[in-house]
Amino acid sequence: MPVRERRRPDHGIDPLFVNRWSPRAYTGEEIPDAILEQGFEAARWAPSARNAQPWRFIHSKRQSASWAAVFGLLNERNRLWADKASALIAVLSKTTYDDGSPNHTHSFDAGAAWANLAHQLFLAGWHTRAIGGFDRAAAGDVLGVPEGVTVEILIAVGRQGAADALPEEFQRHETPSDRHPLTAFVSEGAYRME
Repeated sequence: MPVRERRRPDHGIDPLFVNRWSPRAYTGEEIPDAILEQGFEAARWAPSARNAQPWRFIHSKRQSASWAAVFGLLNERNRLWADKASALIAVLSKTTYDDGSPNHTHSFDAGAAWANLAHQLFLAGWHTRAIGGFDRAAAGDVLGVPEGVTVEILIAVGRQGAADALPEEFQRHETPSDRHPLTAFVSEGAYRME
């Protein structure tokens, strides 16, 4: 069943936005460099305040020498399913402008770039899942992150695999989630959300 049959938008939008979702089951197949580069190219064109483009990406393919170290950043529960991902990507953001002044929207802009990346990879037949459960204290050292750059999130990338290949605790959650109605997060003039 296509995702769009399970997820029904209240307003007419492109099917891309309801069909993209974040599975945990992956096949483990190798992702071509050209596909990753397409994702990063899409991220490059994200909106950015004052054109700062504060997003930074560090990727590690499962066949690479860096895989064990990056995979090792994941918490134990995420390692149970992410071992079949084709790549892990760290999304980082530079916290200042080039002149050294604070960039208060660095995380926001990096999030916009991550959305572009996720949608482009989905259009190419690959899925992504953001991972918040990782060792944030160790990530900077493991990834060689300089001062003034923060690690925002890790992302698993892969071709969608069979849900029954996952550990049992994840299988029942391997379905696209719904979303809150617009009234939960949109109001006019002042904060009047549910």
